[in-house]
Amino acid sequence: MTNGKFITLEGGEGAGKSTQAVRLTQRLHAAGIAALVTEEPGGTPFGKRIRELVLSNKPEVIETELFLFAAQRVEHLAVTIGPALQRGSWVISDRFIDSTRVYQGDLGGLDQELIRQVERLSVTRMPDLTMVLDVPVELGHTRAKARGATNRFDEQSLAKHEIIRQGFLRIAQAERERCAVVDGSADEEAVAEAIWRVVAERLHP
Repeated sequence: MTNGKFITLEGGEGAGKSTQAVRLTQRLHAAGIAALVTEEPGGTPFGKRIRELVLSNKPEVIETELFLFAAQRVEHLAVTIGPALQRGSWVISDRFIDSTRVYQGDLGGLDQELIRQVERLSVTRMPDLTMVLDVPVELGHTRAKARGATNRFDEQSLAKHEIIRQGFLRIAQAERERCAVVDGSADEEAVAEAIWRVVAERLHP
């Protein structure tokens, strides 16, 4: 058993995941808790190269996307997440398995059973807590455009962004012990406080 806790932040484009992952890590540091922030795809040198590939290039076959994300996740868990947790550090990840379930499953049309099979082979540690930041798709789209450079996932239609939003809400409803939904449409400070309340209640930092 390790002392470190593993928290993931999920949600559609423009939900504020990256900002809140950093804020939560800073809050943990202020409480005297070692913590690091990471992301998917990414989190390792190998993962960053996959990130550059998948955010700018769409493969002809959706299964290719699934296996690329799974490959970087194996590396992420082995190189970054696992060792940090073993040291007693908390790990805050901007996206993890639920993004694969939603983007390649709900949106891409892959059978969820295939995704679960890949998870069983590649995921050695599930999150202790997953925060789903929920925002209306119009707001998320506006935020994504305002932050500057967009990727191919940002640029999808509002109807597809709604599929993504509902996919995350479906997971949160089905896995209530692991997941908590936070209103991401509030101002940054209010969202940070809401996240901290959930963390304090569920994980007792």
